[in-house]
Amino acid sequence: MTTLADGTIKQVSPFSGTEVWTVPGRGNRPLSSPKEKPRQLEESEHTGTCNFCESTPLATPPEKARMVRTTEGGEIKRGLLPGELADHPAEFRRVPNLFEIVSYEYWALNFGYTMDAENTERQRHYLADEAGRQHVINIVQTWLKASGQEEDLPEEELLQLGNRYFGGGHDVIIARRHYESDATDSSQLASSGTLSVAEHRAFIEFTIDAIADLYRHNRYARYVVAFQNWLRPAGASFDHLHKQVVAIDEHGTRAEQEIIRLRANPNLYNEWGVDYANRQNLVIAANEQAILIAGLGHRYPTLELYSRSETCEPWLQSTPEVHAMSDLLHAAHAATGADVACNEEWQHRSPGLDLPMPWRINLKWRVSTLAGFEGSTSIFVNTLSPANIRNRMVTALRRLREEGSIAEDIQIGAECEIPPNSLKYHPLVR
Repeated sequence: MTTLADGTIKQVSPFSGTEVWTVPGRGNRPLSSPKEKPRQLEESEHTGTCNFCESTPLATPPEKARMVRTTEGGEIKRGLLPGELADHPAEFRRVPNLFEIVSYEYWALNFGYTMDAENTERQRHYLADEAGRQHVINIVQTWLKASGQEEDLPEEELLQLGNRYFGGGHDVIIARRHYESDATDSSQLASSGTLSVAEHRAFIEFTIDAIADLYRHNRYARYVVAFQNWLRPAGASFDHLHKQVVAIDEHGTRAEQEIIRLRANPNLYNEWGVDYANRQNLVIAANEQAILIAGLGHRYPTLELYSRSETCEPWLQSTPEVHAMSDLLHAAHAATGADVACNEEWQHRSPGLDLPMPWRINLKWRVSTLAGFEGSTSIFVNTLSPANIRNRMVTALRRLREEGSIAEDIQIGAECEIPPNSLKYHPLVR
């Protein structure tokens, strides 16, 4: 990161090589986009605004699992039939994506993939139920119609097409609420930051369970991508809180470039992530098991969250380690605000990778539009400097902690003590 005499800040990402400039005077604009005039909510809209809402569970493909609240916290119920859903109210639901990024046919035709015994039995059990069978037929016909295909097919053909909803590798993790519990108008959407600390922990635990489950059921999956699109400017189809997990057969270009850099410097994430941010006064918050910093070299203003754990795979981490990541991510969303469009991008070490790398999450604020300058030069103009991001977040987090809206053990700004090599993912720094 270099600051020029006129105040222009030039950044190059140590992980991707992306070049970003921050130009003076462009960072004082509000982050949120202008909204349409809010309208008063009808009572029914709290549970029935969109196809992800709790009053329409059969508007989505057959559930793979749901997180149910219990006196001890949360319990995952798997493969419930339509007639059983009402007896187990869901805080979060995991359903196949109606329009997969990587389809079931992709795996079947390119790899010879077939459903394993567990998913085959789940499908058999669901189709043996009359309501379940009709649900699959209805969903397949919905998919065919939306895709511009013939939907009036023989029942067995429709059921065959339904394989994607039992053995596919693209799932959606859906939160219960569309609006905040006490919302009175349409502007009061329920976001990650409006969840309670405990609810957000369950959201993260359920997402991690889905990642591990996709690896377990598809031997050909090299990587499972996890992400969240919040609001339409960030790519969301519905303004209803949800994450997505997608199994793919490669790491992707960005990850491959990062792996090359990691082979050259196994301590990359300490030296050029957390340690460099600490020297530049860009640490935003921390707790015992995680660190949140303002990121460098991103196309959009970005917060970077790192796990301090020795364990690289989130599904193998301890409950306190997972909760620590959840608490800082929840705080980051709360401080960002529910009216700011953003993407949440997870990265982790895949089961087949021979290099240690920490579990980390980028939270990107979609507050600008890429245009001709970026396309012509591959230099990206970011409206907010890392220091501006850090200062905004520190101010907001202090207020939220005083209000009791975020986890109380979070250290903020100058309170954070970050010794060198705080990330323990690599054996050399433990």
